[in-house]
Amino acid sequence: MNRRLVPYLLLALALLVPLSLLAGRVWIDPFVPTTRNAMLILFELRLPRAVLALVLGAGLGAAGAAMQGYLRNPLADPGLFGVAPGAALGAVLSFWTGYAASAYFLPLFALIGAGGAMALLALIAGREGGVTVFTLAGLMISSLTGALTSLAISLSPTPFAMSEIVTWLMGALADRSWHEVWIATPFTLAGIAVLTRAGRGLDALTLGEAAARSLGMEPRRLQAMVILGVGLTVGAGVAVAGVIGFVGLMVPHLIRPLTDRRPSSLLVPSALAGALLLLLADMACRVVPLAGSELRVGVALSLMGAPFFLHLLLRMRRGLA
Repeated sequence: MNRRLVPYLLLALALLVPLSLLAGRVWIDPFVPTTRNAMLILFELRLPRAVLALVLGAGLGAAGAAMQGYLRNPLADPGLFGVAPGAALGAVLSFWTGYAASAYFLPLFALIGAGGAMALLALIAGREGGVTVFTLAGLMISSLTGALTSLAISLSPTPFAMSEIVTWLMGALADRSWHEVWIATPFTLAGIAVLTRAGRGLDALTLGEAAARSLGMEPRRLQAMVILGVGLTVGAGVAVAGVIGFVGLMVPHLIRPLTDRRPSSLLVPSALAGALLLLLADMACRVVPLAGSELRVGVALSLMGAPFFLHLLLRMRRGLA
């Protein structure tokens, strides 16, 4: 790993965080603090939002790097393998049943949904931990939970509940407080720690499953660590901010050329770069003028991620030609 990469990313974060606190529809001049309620805006609105962007972005970046390393597929994204759709289904059920009115039940339902998807993924993938079966199981769970989410939306008891569900599923950091930070941070940090411990197994897996087994890698243990780590990071993000995609896809691609390309060398830089990307995207959403509302960060990242994904596909096709 390039030894300067992590310090550079930390420096970029140190410069961007103060700027993100000042940027918004109401810009705050640090040298002329005349903005009304400036301290309230900074410490109760923008600071928790910035911290949440750092935490969730780090989790999504690390999850994407681990998933791409485990599946040995540069197009892998943690949202494609059931955990995020499972968490979204849990959250939608909290809206559908009315429990979302409580500050704690919405994230609780989402975390239960993510945990259920994780358990089902581990159960279907089986004891051997084969990558192909794991991939197909994740896609099946993602399809099933997506269909159930659509069913719950179509059977929504009131138009207001339907509107709340659709708005929440777009993904956003607006109107988030320290409450969401305290919920998401421990789960995300625990998930990143688990994925970091899986780094050596992911390195061995790059040589192939047979070679990795000969080096002492236990497929079942590695699979469990990847499922647990991705489930904690992605589930925590969906629980407090809705569905935010493409961070886990884009960040590892941007960082990989700057490392030695080993999965273990990619995890920490991807976490830092994910935090940087989500903070940038959220700051842009606050600055871009929209009539009567704010651009949702999940929508903004999808608008960025779709062309990026297309670029990867075209580059891979040219490589195969």
